[in-house]
Formats: sequence, C-alpha cells, structure tokens
Amino acid sequence: MSEQQPIPAPGSASKPETETLFRSRQPEQPSTSLAVWGVAGAVVLVVVLGLVMLGRRSSGPALNVIQPLAGYAGSLPLTQLAMSESTSLSGGKSTYIDGHIQNTGSQTVSSVTVQAIFRNDEQMPPQVETVPLMLIRTHEPYIDTQSVAAAPLKPGDDREFRLIFESLPGNWNMQMPEIHIVQAATK
Repeated sequence: MSEQQPIPAPGSASKPETETLFRSRQPEQPSTSLAVWGVAGAVVLVVVLGLVMLGRRSSGPALNVIQPLAGYAGSLPLTQLAMSESTSLSGGKSTYIDGHIQNTGSQTVSSVTVQAIFRNDEQMPPQVETVPLMLIRTHEPYIDTQSVAAAPLKPGDDREFRLIFESLPGNWNMQMPEIHIVQAATK
C-alpha cells in the first residue's frame, strides 16, 4: 500500500521552505560603475557637439541661384552642344545635353560643376539647375558616364560630356539653356 505523508501543521517543519519562497531579496549592488556612466556621457557629448558643428557648417550657395563663373572656366570651353530627351516606361522624362569640353589651360582639372539656366517666355525667373559635369566613358551598348575625378582633364584634353536633367519646368521655352562652369577643381 501507499504511505501517506502527513501534512505538517502550520508553523512546524515546513517553515524553512516557506521562508525560502517568500523571503524578501536583498537589493543587488549595481553592476555598472561610475566610470562606465562617465564614458557613456562623454560619448553622447561628443556626438551632440559633432551634430552642432555640422549644422553650423556653411552649405555653400543655394543651388537655384545663379553663381559666378569659376576662375578656371575660361580655360574650359564647352562646344558642340546637342540636346535630346528620353521618356521612361514609368512616364518620367529626362533631358540630356551632350557636348565637348577642352582643357586649354595649364592645370589638370579633377571636377567640374555647371549651372544650366532654363529660360521661359512668360517673363518669370528661369529655372537654374546645378549639376556635376559627367564625362562619357562609352557609347555602346548605351551611353555610360563617369565623374571628371575618375578621368581628370589634363592640359590639352578634349572629352565628350553629358549633363542629365530629370525635372524641368513645364513653362521652359525648349531652347538650349545657358551653361556656365561655376566650379572647377584643379591640381
């Protein structure tokens, strides 16, 4: 037969087990030291100061304001300008301006930024687009471009370029825009 265990009376032998179950715990000592909190605070302070400094940095002139010509622009004539368009399957339209750029100066050019001024016939301010000048690397199977930094223009070089514009105003008069070199980095 099976033996039955007697149920202990309250306050008898099971007291140690009950005390173990319901005993209040002692608060644990914090495992992070003051030095860890100090390092974390210093990191947060450095990040905040970095963000403040980036916010104060001048972002340069506005992209839609006509800028003065670059000092080296006279040595970089843009010739043989031709304009074309394409429409994507999604209905977007791109306008391309292709041409030639020649370095007639004595320095190597590592980047060129241009402004294209798209005028209208409605006596409204023109749309000004500021874009990097991209050199044409290949024509087949499609026109592929690269930055001037990838293939700097040495003195005497003559290269093909392409400018790409994605969003032009509906009131643009469809004439070739004025194109000005507003930045030219030289070595």
